Amino acid sequence: MAPQTPLESGINTPNTHIHPTAARNDTPIVVESEKTVYTDEYITSTYDYHTQTVINDNGVFKVTPKVQTYQFRTQRKVPRMGLMMVGLGGNNGTTLTATILANKHNIHWHTKEGLQTPNYIGSILRASTLRLGVDPSTGSDVHVPLSSVLPTVHPNDLVIGGWDISSLPLDQAMQRAQVLQYDLQRQIAPLMASIRPLPSIYYPDFIAANQEERADNLIPGKDKQAHLEQIRKDIREFKQSNSLDSVVVFWTANTERYSEILPGVNDTAANLLKAIEQSHEEVSPSTLFAVASILEGAPFINGAPQNTFVPGCIQLAEEHQSFIGGDDLKSGQTKVKSVLAEFLVNAGIKPLSIASYNHLGNNDGRNLSAEAQFKSKEISKSSVVDDMVGANHLLYKPKGEGEKKGEHPNHLVVIKYMPAVGDSKRAIDEYYSEICMGGRSVINIFNECEDSLLASPLILDLSILAELLTRISYRCVDANGQGGEFKPLYTVLSLLSYMLKAPLVKPGTDVVNALGRQRNALELFLKACLGLEGQGDLLLETRVW
Repeated sequence: MAPQTPLESGINTPNTHIHPTAARNDTPIVVESEKTVYTDEYITSTYDYHTQTVINDNGVFKVTPKVQTYQFRTQRKVPRMGLMMVGLGGNNGTTLTATILANKHNIHWHTKEGLQTPNYIGSILRASTLRLGVDPSTGSDVHVPLSSVLPTVHPNDLVIGGWDISSLPLDQAMQRAQVLQYDLQRQIAPLMASIRPLPSIYYPDFIAANQEERADNLIPGKDKQAHLEQIRKDIREFKQSNSLDSVVVFWTANTERYSEILPGVNDTAANLLKAIEQSHEEVSPSTLFAVASILEGAPFINGAPQNTFVPGCIQLAEEHQSFIGGDDLKSGQTKVKSVLAEFLVNAGIKPLSIASYNHLGNNDGRNLSAEAQFKSKEISKSSVVDDMVGANHLLYKPKGEGEKKGEHPNHLVVIKYMPAVGDSKRAIDEYYSEICMGGRSVINIFNECEDSLLASPLILDLSILAELLTRISYRCVDANGQGGEFKPLYTVLSLLSYMLKAPLVKPGTDVVNALGRQRNALELFLKACLGLEGQGDLLLETRVW
């Protein structure tokens, strides 16, 4: 197979905190503290992690504060990074590639509102800030771009490639997607034309039958072990031919049906590998791509709602200390829901029902018109309020003995395919709540959003953060400052939860869906890697004499 033609980009200067491209808008951060040490190779920080354990002793909550000291070590060299997307020729893949090209080449285009300049609005790394501290001369808060806290890859410098069941070059795939303005497409088409997706795998049982007409670019045969080896080869060749230091693989292809969890098939790593050898019908394309990425040491992110990470896949990632993250991009309606549900419950208001209706006309909507694929999406969208409801036993009766679930709002999710609206998705939500003395409150929200233009920046954030987390290691240290060897973070990258509808977490730990908590966790971790304490909103200096 001929090497894939990638989206090529510049090479970074090694051993610098700020990437050459990023230096245009990022300010270096230097922490002057005995807890933070800089060398040419690493930033090493010492961080005291404060927690509390709580025991309910006959109705008395006994709280014990605890402190564990960690050291974090971050490699400073920003690597030459490749991003391989499964579904490269889809709406998200073409939109993201065009966005990078427009920013890299500073392409301006005309709309009916006037001249438009390229940007990365919607990316928390490139378009949001973090409160770093207070300027003593003015007493004002100082905010810095999230991307400048630790050395991160700039999107303009990504090398893009990937797979698709459709053979269209990306200029034609972009035109088919009907997402971007015509004048932008016209200018960027010559740059997109040379990018062609690698052949992918197509198992008709996992996606809607209406996708078959697109499937003209397939790895031949039905041998799943052969498919696995070809995908692994594709990753290796892409990395080698483009002189890459690292590759992240991202699933942005169609939503699959849920895989059935079968003992002896996908319940353990060994069984999953054996099932692939036997071409078992319950091994999905996304799980196969995940396994290939794990075996190649490439972080794999699942941007769709299906259960790609079956138990055997998670165990395999643990065994290889390879990074995985997912599931399902949280771009529009669900992001609003995770904010509003948190607000209502924290305000002591009791949502009784949440009804969500969607209609959209892109290929994602067409695929979701099939019942099995819709079910995957329904599951990921429905769980988003669970942790907020479970946190308030004053409003909701907790799970009793023998019960699977405690009291919970009625939660309805409906998705319909409406070709006329294209990528411009419509979402309607009703929040029906109980308020004081038996009263009722109703909040209705109508949200119209261009789906792929919201999703593409999230793919950037997830991929770039996943790469950053591969360069961070940790160790626990004792009171004398002594610790063992540095080791990588845990396999499941739950720090990516802010961008995901159904966050994958370490087995046995609680899922956090509340958007504010997810964002706060990410900010606190980035600060911890600089040896900085999390600066909350207590603002004692404004409340004391």
